Amino acid sequence: MTAIPQGRTHRAALISAMCALVVTGTGLTGCGGEDPNAGTNGVGKLSAEEIQDRTNRAARGADAVHLSGSVVSNGRTYKLDMRLKADGGTGSVTTQDTTFRLLRVGEHLFLKADADFWADDKDGKGDADVQAAEKLDGLFVKVPQGDPAYQRFSGFTDKDVLLDGLLTLHGTLATDGHHERSGIRTIRITGDKGSGGTLDVSLEGKPYPLLLARAGGAGTIRLTDWGKDFPLEEPAKNEMVDYGQQLPES
Repeated sequence: MTAIPQGRTHRAALISAMCALVVTGTGLTGCGGEDPNAGTNGVGKLSAEEIQDRTNRAARGADAVHLSGSVVSNGRTYKLDMRLKADGGTGSVTTQDTTFRLLRVGEHLFLKADADFWADDKDGKGDADVQAAEKLDGLFVKVPQGDPAYQRFSGFTDKDVLLDGLLTLHGTLATDGHHERSGIRTIRITGDKGSGGTLDVSLEGKPYPLLLARAGGAGTIRLTDWGKDFPLEEPAKNEMVDYGQQLPES
């Protein structure tokens, strides 16, 4: 039997330990050709098109999701922090210097903002306009379904509408390796090598989308708390105002 030099034994043991640490800690490809999909939900072995189909179905089938990040649309940047489920949603939207809260329970949509949001932004606004706006400061205002604002804002609270609009990669799809997001192993798919957007999909449990980088630098969205329920109730009467069929001009 040929003796193995002690130094070589130590180096082999050290390399083996380091490989095990990398694989255990990150879920990335290990040494010696270890399968990066071992112990996963298996979607990492699929084509990019199949992964996209699986993740879209998983997202649609989930009871709830927490969506946060930024979206650029029509030259305007929106910062979103929304919790969504089938019968409504709640959270905040920030654009330019304005932040407002949205709450939808079934078909009833409510909007909460400060006085500046409601104030008439035309020059020379009168005292009556200022006083009216101040009365709405910090209160939920019920948005009539016939008001243009209903269509404009309700999409932010609609899980399927918002996900359909966001979870889209443009161009030719491809996979782009194994990654990790917040301790969860992922497989990344891209559109046109990343210029059409990238999407990290969970390799643990259901193949939920976890991180979306939209095409053309149009924002980054994090998707968490999949299936985690949250309370959704209409505001109390002393916390809201109902103008009937039309919102005040703003």
